[in-house]
Amino acid sequence: MAGPLDGQVAVVTGSSRGIGRACVMELARAGATVVVNYAANQPAANATLMDILKEGGSGIVVRADVSDPEQAKQLIDTAIESYDKVDILVNNAGINRDRTIARMSTDEWDTVIKTDLSSMFYCTAAAVPSMRERNYGRIINISSIIGQMGNVGQANYAAAKAGMIAFTKTAARELARNQITVNAVCPGFVETEMVGSLSDEVKAAVLANIPLGRFGTAEEIAAIVRFLCVEGGFFTGAQLSPNGGQYM
Repeated sequence: MAGPLDGQVAVVTGSSRGIGRACVMELARAGATVVVNYAANQPAANATLMDILKEGGSGIVVRADVSDPEQAKQLIDTAIESYDKVDILVNNAGINRDRTIARMSTDEWDTVIKTDLSSMFYCTAAAVPSMRERNYGRIINISSIIGQMGNVGQANYAAAKAGMIAFTKTAARELARNQITVNAVCPGFVETEMVGSLSDEVKAAVLANIPLGRFGTAEEIAAIVRFLCVEGGFFTGAQLSPNGGQYM
């Protein structure tokens, strides 16, 4: 598939569904060879790759639970073994285990921190040497509006997503000398399975606080990721906030 990312290799964690799927599809349409990553849902990952191949793109599927440092490294190593390099890394993998602080278990805290925050470090640390060899890279961390403003019942998720923003700023400073940009995309409420699981009452309450009066789409987030990879070379350490005006 011809495009501005011809010859580049993109790894998107958690890319079998939702925002991750939209990102890997968009990058493939722009010409990148993609690595579709999943932890549990192999049928969805295979379906994503099939859609990419049908549109003329190329890539592979790699199973890895990126909350585990060894599996995260193996994901990046597999990409490099298959294609000799990694140019683009989108740290998208994430889960939520919502509960108020008084009721939250240690396991619920640890699971979200490991999956949403630690995985970003594991994958980034594994990918950076390949990027430094070529003096080029694009790292995009999918954070959240919740990491910017907080939310009742989401202390673990908010802490992880806020941590992603702070990591982004530090990594951007450290890696700029190698022409590696690092940015965070902080979506508001997007039409994914996570939002779809909310009750109608909760959805209505959320929509009442979004000035544009609607949820975002995964494709809108993917378009921003593509922009950062193609036209956004002078962005680094930035937070891009597609949220319909909910948090300003």
